[in-house]
Amino acid sequence: MQTVPGTKRRGECRCDIQPDAAHNELFAFCILNYRRLSLWGPVIVYMAAIFYVSSLHEAPLPPGVGDKPAHAFGYFGLGVVIARALAGGLPPRLTLRQALIGLAIAALYGVTDEWHQSFVVGRSADIADWYSDAIGSAIALFACWAWSIISRRSRRSAVGSRR
Repeated sequence: MQTVPGTKRRGECRCDIQPDAAHNELFAFCILNYRRLSLWGPVIVYMAAIFYVSSLHEAPLPPGVGDKPAHAFGYFGLGVVIARALAGGLPPRLTLRQALIGLAIAALYGVTDEWHQSFVVGRSADIADWYSDAIGSAIALFACWAWSIISRRSRRSAVGSRR
């Protein structure tokens, strides 16, 4: 980056940077990092929320809701935010490969969540909970994948009918 001499005065907040190749690369880098953060930030926040709830000695479930459906529902949400991140935004249009990668991410996080729960008083690690985690995220991810197939076909047929 090059500066223009004498353009900044004491106490004045003016940009004295002239755009050059390095400045453009820095700008592109910042935009890319902002994009990644906007896509993956919600995934990290959702995982942190799961971690927090897993840290409680008793899960705050509504009356009549069992442990396994709660796990599936919670990880359904994780699957949706992972699908959004992998697809690059909303609506999440996924390939099968992206859905499988998302399932791997959610399932591995489920393993770490169950391991974490084994250290919390009043909680335990349960393989059936992990199954519920994986099933909930799989439903979300494969629903997004199916939606992407349906929406592509409907767009093609709409374009074909206009001709």
